Order: sequence, then C-alpha cells, then structure tokens
Amino acid sequence: MANLNEQSKIFLELFKEMPDFSTMEPEEVRALFEQMPLGDYVPEEVSNVEDITISASDGYEIPVRVYSPEGQGPFPVFIYYHGGGWVLGDLDFVDSTCRILTNELNRVIISVDYRLAPEHKYPTPAEDCYEALEWVYANPIEIDGDVSNMVIGGDSAGGNLAAAVSMMAKDREGPPIAAQVLVYPVTNLSYDTSSYDEFAEGYGLDRDLMKWFGQHYVREEEDFYNPYVAPLTCEDLSGLPPSIVIVAENDVLRDEGLAFARRLKEAGVKMDAKLELGVVHGYFTNVLFFEDRVKQTVRKINSFISEVTEKVIEQ
Repeated sequence: MANLNEQSKIFLELFKEMPDFSTMEPEEVRALFEQMPLGDYVPEEVSNVEDITISASDGYEIPVRVYSPEGQGPFPVFIYYHGGGWVLGDLDFVDSTCRILTNELNRVIISVDYRLAPEHKYPTPAEDCYEALEWVYANPIEIDGDVSNMVIGGDSAGGNLAAAVSMMAKDREGPPIAAQVLVYPVTNLSYDTSSYDEFAEGYGLDRDLMKWFGQHYVREEEDFYNPYVAPLTCEDLSGLPPSIVIVAENDVLRDEGLAFARRLKEAGVKMDAKLELGVVHGYFTNVLFFEDRVKQTVRKINSFISEVTEKVIEQ
C-alpha cells in the first residue's frame, strides 16, 4: 500500500482528471500544460532575474534564465536542468523552484532551456546542457558568478541530463564540477524495477508515460544502453563529482535512483541519498502543492553542497 501524504493525494486526484498523455502527440501535451492555471501561488522574489541566450556550436541560441541572490557577487554557480521527460518543460516550468534554490543556496542559478525531443532527439538535449556548462565556465563575469565550485543538477529527465553532463565532463576533460544534485533522476530505460511494478498506474508518472518519453528521446535501440542516456548502464562511475541523489517514495523511478546512488558509492564517489517519504514524482517542481517539502529538500541539498564545496575550497 502506497504511503501518500495529503498533498500527494490532492495532487494525484487532479492528475487523474487529465487525459492519458501517453496516447497523445507531444505538441498536444505541451498545449495542455500551457493552458493549466498556475493557482494562487506567488513565486518568491529574488534579487534579479534575467533571460539571456547561449550560442550552441551549431548556431542555435539556447535560452537560459539567470537568477541572482541578494548581496555582493560574485556568487557560486548552480546550473539547473528542468524535467519533463526530455519532451516537456521550459524555463517557466521550474521558475518557482529555481527561485527557492537561489534564495536558500545563495547561488546564481542558471536554468537551461535545452532543445526538446522528439523534434531534437538524443544527443541534442544532452549536448545543449553540456554546452551551457562550458559557456558558464568560460563566462563567469557575465553572470556575476564564481565557477570555482560549480554545481549542476536537475529533476527527473533534468537529473538524467545532469548525470550525463557530469560523465561528459569527465570523459572530455571538461569544466570541473564540484557536485551534482540529482532529484528523482531517470537512470535507466528498462522499466522493470519493483517500483515500476508498484507504481505502474495511478501515481502521476505511469510506466506507459515513461516509455512514451523514452521512445521520443532515443533515436535507435542502442541508445537505450548508452550511458549518456541510461547512466546506470555505465561500467565505470569513478571520478564523478560528489553527488546527492533524492528520490520520491511513491515513484516509478525510485529504485533506479537508489541503484545509481549505490553504484556511485561503490565507485568511491562521495554520495548521499535521500528518500523523501509520502511524496510522488514531480513534487520538487510543483511548489503550489508541495512548497514545504520542496524547501525541506532544498535545505538537504544546501547542507550537502556546503559540506563538499568547503572541502574543494580548502584543497
């Protein structure tokens, strides 16, 4: 029996009134999300918010949103990749969460609007995210940022992309990453864990919907076993940055997130894993329903980042 808190129950009741996304075309689902009312939640004020673009190597201009905290910079940097199954989501999708991160972490938050599938399948979204990392590292003055202890992270597909970017940075000898924050990340595309069986239907992110996302993201069968798509399939996770992995108790992705955390620890990576009880997939960006839980999670993230980045500075 699922252990759902009251906010999760209300959230799922509303979710059940929506059509089955896995039977729809991506543009139909995006249009539906754009029409959804935001409710009466008022996002937190931050010192400054600016939308800019980053030029990708193929000439595409990647939109990013820069959130600056109160005080005198330069501020340490956190690059954030939104969720949405690689198919949905944009800068507004995670705006409320990024504002909380800005104020709680006292960091410049760089939210990246990478190109979406199926119009842009793997590897384009991952490469956009990596190019954003390279740009931020090369242009700290433009964002009033300090990249000496740069953190990256994201939720769901964004957590997947953050893990991929960390691997790319290691493999390509790219910019140094002080820590990665993976919130209920996609780490595999096998859809066969116990949590997939337990929460296959009725918990927001269904098994069929996750398959729909995966099919839109990958180009060919081999992509399902590519470590940059399915990080859990990577044979060697050593040398990755310190990592905090956060999973929701009632989520198809729970077990693969915990499995990835276990693999990181076995590879000698500094790691912390948090199981958030009572909540469902998507809670971290649905601040209207889960504001208190989002802030609790962000405080755990802050504690972990503070610990590992202090050691980076000391070295």
